[in-house]
Amino acid sequence: MGIQRAQRASLALTLNYVAFVMAVSAVTTSYWCEGTRKVVKPFCMGPVKGKQTYCIRFNSTNVNDTKLVQYIYETGEEKFLMRKFHAGIWFSCEQTMDLIGFNCRSFFEIAPDHERGVLWLCIVAECLYIALLFTGGTLMLIEMCPCFSMMNRLKLSAFAALCTALSGLFGMVAHMMFTTAFQLAVQLGPEDWRPKTWDYSWSYLLAWCSFGTCMSSAVTALNHYTKTIIEFKFRRRTIEKKLRIKQRILELDLPEDLWYITLLQDQADQHTTLYVNGPGSSCINPSILDNWDREYC
Repeated sequence: MGIQRAQRASLALTLNYVAFVMAVSAVTTSYWCEGTRKVVKPFCMGPVKGKQTYCIRFNSTNVNDTKLVQYIYETGEEKFLMRKFHAGIWFSCEQTMDLIGFNCRSFFEIAPDHERGVLWLCIVAECLYIALLFTGGTLMLIEMCPCFSMMNRLKLSAFAALCTALSGLFGMVAHMMFTTAFQLAVQLGPEDWRPKTWDYSWSYLLAWCSFGTCMSSAVTALNHYTKTIIEFKFRRRTIEKKLRIKQRILELDLPEDLWYITLLQDQADQHTTLYVNGPGSSCINPSILDNWDREYC
C-alpha cells in the first residue's frame, strides 16, 4: 500500500510538472495564432538587384524624372503580397516587406480600445493559472517528504489537489478569453493588421494540452487523498475492533482456547485487509493506537 500511495503521489507530481512546463512555454511564445495578410506590394527603391518579387519595379530606372511616364506591369493578384504573421498574448509579429525577418509590436496596440479588458482578464487568469499550478506542485513535493506525519501529509495532499484544480479552472478561462480577444481584434482591429487567413498554432494547442495535464494531475492528487483516507479509516476500524475483542476477553477471563479462536479471527481479518488494500498493507502496529498516524505506512 505504501508503494501504491507513493506511485500515485509521484504520478500527480509528474503531471503537475509537465503541465507547468507546457504552460510557461505557451505563455512566453507568440505562436497562439498565425496566418497571412494581403497587402499591396511597395515600389522598389534603389538600384536593380535581380528580380524582386516582393516589390513593384517601374519600367524606367529614372524614377525621379516626373516628365517620364512610368508603367507598372503587375496586374491582378501580382500587385499583392501575402505576408505571414503570428500572434500571442504579448506580441504580434509580421513579416517585413522583403519577407526576410519579422517586425513585432504589442498585442495591446492591436486589440480594440473598448475590448482591452478581455485581454487583461486573459493575462490575469494566465498568471493565476501558472502561480497556482506551481503552488500545487510545491505542496505535492513537500507532501512526499518523510519528515511529516501522516495527518500533515494528508492536509498537504488536500491543499495540493485544491490548488491544482483551481489552476485548471483559471487556465480554461484564460484560454477562452484569449480566443475572444483575438477574434475581436480580427474583426475590429486596425486595418493595417487584419489578417486575410488565420488559424490556431502550436502554442495554443500546447496551452490546452497543459490544461488537460493539469486537470489529470488534480484528479490524481484527489484520488490519492481520498483513497488514503478510506484506507486510513478502514485500518483504524480494524484496529479498534481487535482491541475491543482482546479487552473483552481479558475482562471475562476466558480460557486459552478462545485466545486461539481470536488469533484465527485476527489472521482472517489480516487476509481480508490484504485482499481489499493489496499486498504490503499490514504495516501498522495495532498495539499502539495513540501513535497510529506514525505507524501507518
